[in-house]
Amino acid sequence: MTAPRPLDGITVIALEHAIAAPFATRQLADLGARVIKVERPGTGDFARGYDDRVQGLASHFVWTNRSKESLTLDLKHADGRAVLQKLLDRADVLVQNLAPGAAARMGLGHEALAPDHPRLIVCNISGYGTGGPDQDRKAYDLLIQSEAGFLSVTGSPDAPAKAGISVADIAAGMYAYSNILAALIQRGQTGRGTNIDVSMLEAMAEWMGYPMYYAYDGAPPPARAAAAHATICPYGPYRAGDGQDVMLGLQNDREWVAFCATVLRQPQLSNDPRFDTNARRAANAAALRTQIEGAFASLSAAEVIARLDAAGIANARMNDMAGLWAHPQLRARDRWREVQSAAGSFQALLPPGGLGDTEPRMDAVPSLGQHTQAILSELGYAPDAIAALQQAGAV
Repeated sequence: MTAPRPLDGITVIALEHAIAAPFATRQLADLGARVIKVERPGTGDFARGYDDRVQGLASHFVWTNRSKESLTLDLKHADGRAVLQKLLDRADVLVQNLAPGAAARMGLGHEALAPDHPRLIVCNISGYGTGGPDQDRKAYDLLIQSEAGFLSVTGSPDAPAKAGISVADIAAGMYAYSNILAALIQRGQTGRGTNIDVSMLEAMAEWMGYPMYYAYDGAPPPARAAAAHATICPYGPYRAGDGQDVMLGLQNDREWVAFCATVLRQPQLSNDPRFDTNARRAANAAALRTQIEGAFASLSAAEVIARLDAAGIANARMNDMAGLWAHPQLRARDRWREVQSAAGSFQALLPPGGLGDTEPRMDAVPSLGQHTQAILSELGYAPDAIAALQQAGAV
């Protein structure tokens, strides 16, 4: 018998699209919450159409939408809004990342809902948050990476680079998820719901804490350093003699001494005045790279890694996506599960962490509107009433 999950019995209504909100609510579903995903009739979450890389389904969508129920509703139609109100009567959490101001215009803000739904937790995710001069600006992941200064510290000295993943969406989704968990605990103490206002900009600004403080009071910010670290050296990729890169990182002067003696086999280099502190190594990073790659030139990447391991120096393989899919550590820890969809089954990673012997939900990715009739029946709609809603285009 499966052990109870922490959010069993919690119902989440998700007016969501793209990544930030779906990522947050999928994690709630992982913990057992029932997540009813409200989608536009006919088209659904536009992330369904981003690509077709997973057996005809979109990669972003399968990642962020397993274990949910899909209900199609036209929220501009009075009958569609009536269905939503019935759902809210039995919901614990409402999550939305609609266009700025859209939820409030439909009366779906916390202030409007609280009198009739005092226990409801309302979580709003937007680019810039409520209030301020930017509250109505559209916001996409790359734009927030730019606004938050992320591009100024990421990339090569010659050009900025965006993250290869939707890092601003993920940051906002994580803060929505953690705030909802905290709000559920708070509701258990007070009996009342609350409002949560998550801004993508503020989520990314929090994650930019180190470079912000490094540039405190007008100090120069960290330089863009490609795959190397901007201020710790050596820390990044170095080329071995077989043409492969090895990622390595040192954290202190004790490791520097071991690196020189065991890896480079040049113990005298540890006392070189250009390199004897991290600040000097960072200031002379180009000269140090010449020294390191000169020592690596006669070695294969595997031989370099063996020396690094012998010296106790942290290192990593430079994996691509195929390498990640095949990562031996993930296999050894049994982190993969089969997830179903209308297009067939595919592998999905278990959520990080885990709660003892409690298995997270790893249910199917829903087809558009797959659960509409079942949910309407549950709400008390008779078959002819459901047919009328369909005929009217409300669902």
